[in-house]
Amino acid sequence: MTKWDTLCVWIMTSRVTLELNPPVAYIALRHASLNIIDIPMMKELSGALAEADEHRDVSIIIFRGEGKCFSAGVDVAAHTPELVASMLREFHGVLNTIVSGRKVTIAQVHGNCLGGGAELAMLCDMAFTAENATWAFPEIKLGCYPPAAVTVLAAVVGQKMASELILTGRNFDGAEAARIGLANRSVAEEQLPDVIDEVVARLSKLSPAALAITKSAMYAWNAAHFDKGLERAEKIYLEDLMKTEDAHEGIAAFLEKRKPVWTGK
Repeated sequence: MTKWDTLCVWIMTSRVTLELNPPVAYIALRHASLNIIDIPMMKELSGALAEADEHRDVSIIIFRGEGKCFSAGVDVAAHTPELVASMLREFHGVLNTIVSGRKVTIAQVHGNCLGGGAELAMLCDMAFTAENATWAFPEIKLGCYPPAAVTVLAAVVGQKMASELILTGRNFDGAEAARIGLANRSVAEEQLPDVIDEVVARLSKLSPAALAITKSAMYAWNAAHFDKGLERAEKIYLEDLMKTEDAHEGIAAFLEKRKPVWTGK
């Protein structure tokens, strides 16, 4: 890690960039071409959020992905028996910080926004997406499920739609994400920066204290103990799902680039 330089940019190894431009902190995912969220990135996201939280002149955090997409999701290789528990602990720590933090969080989505990347965007206070972005919660295709999405998605898009998206794992574009309430608005990709600037301009005129307190008061899943719901989803994931043969087969098949052979066990 380096000290803040004259441009107020802090680069944490190669996976996350934190740029402070009060009242905004920009957190960019920058892990190769697909911004896969592996355990090192999760740790760096936690560090970037902690650093942003220390700056009282920052009231807004914007998450975005460098390169061709927001994020293609959590590293499948981190779902192995020896890594999965620590992976869930690290990633859910990041998500809990986003939900419980005092800063207004905004996801700026383009390209792929899949799995854990979609969960991160879902849990931001606002999300603005390119209309041609590709969203999905595809974990079921690996014999798994997205713990944060099973906890929260129904509160965002309704029970029937959440069931469809999680149980089929189908892709949908940014336009549909906005239509069902998973994103605030979808626009042409080249218009995204202007839309973000417009929202930041509006938020910047408001009281940071009022924004923080209002955020803590408004979420259904927060009021219903999001942390407890996520803890339960994580417990079932580790104690039930990860003991099935199909979960291990789905992960192995993905890593070996072949079709899975399900046994129902």
